[in-house]
Amino acid sequence: MKTRIIVFPGSNCDHDAMHAVRNVLGEPDTEFVWHKEDSIGEDVDLVILPGGFSYGDYLRTGAIARFSPVMKDVIRYANEGGTVLGICNGFQVLCESGLLPGVLIRNESLKFVCKETYLKTERTDTRFTSELVPGEVLRIPIAHGEGNYIATDEVLADLEQNNQVVFRYSNENGNVIRSANPNGSQNNIAGIVSKEGNVLGMMPHPERACETILGSADGLKVFQSLRDHFDFAVAASQHSVLST
Repeated sequence: MKTRIIVFPGSNCDHDAMHAVRNVLGEPDTEFVWHKEDSIGEDVDLVILPGGFSYGDYLRTGAIARFSPVMKDVIRYANEGGTVLGICNGFQVLCESGLLPGVLIRNESLKFVCKETYLKTERTDTRFTSELVPGEVLRIPIAHGEGNYIATDEVLADLEQNNQVVFRYSNENGNVIRSANPNGSQNNIAGIVSKEGNVLGMMPHPERACETILGSADGLKVFQSLRDHFDFAVAASQHSVLST
């Protein structure tokens, strides 16, 4: 799985993502791409926009990173069906880029929140969640000051109608309730996918929950799902060649 991790000034979870994919998942073709590059490279399977504070979160989270030179190629790649995973600040960048709808604003408490959360899996038919079972509850940490997802009523209705909500904050039993919502996000939204299914943004950090020594390995299932997706694509391609 050829993975490229975009690094902005202020990214601080880029090495966490690298460790999760290269060392824990065991995918050696995983490299960083500096934000000033104008290309992500050829034949890339997965692009990760990591967590952190791109450009110091000045102006508005993700608003400046969206104009980094490399983002032009990331947007092209996504619009052509490439797989993009945005985590925390990466989710904010995806929204600012227009690759995902809505925006992330200050937490309802107006405080930075760093804690473990429970996520209810709403979809298992995506390339990001095939290793999960319907309704599975994941224990994955959050760490953000601006993770409060909001959108217009029309956008929210579209998200729900199109089944684009992949993860919601819940309690440990999978009940999606107000008290389990750590930041005030509308509809307890923790992660959404694009209509085409190739771009996922989520505020919790799966890369920080890939080893039991970290307290949870639930996040590894997101990366395992992606690898399964690409392994299946390669196998299907080889079968097609042999059949012709």
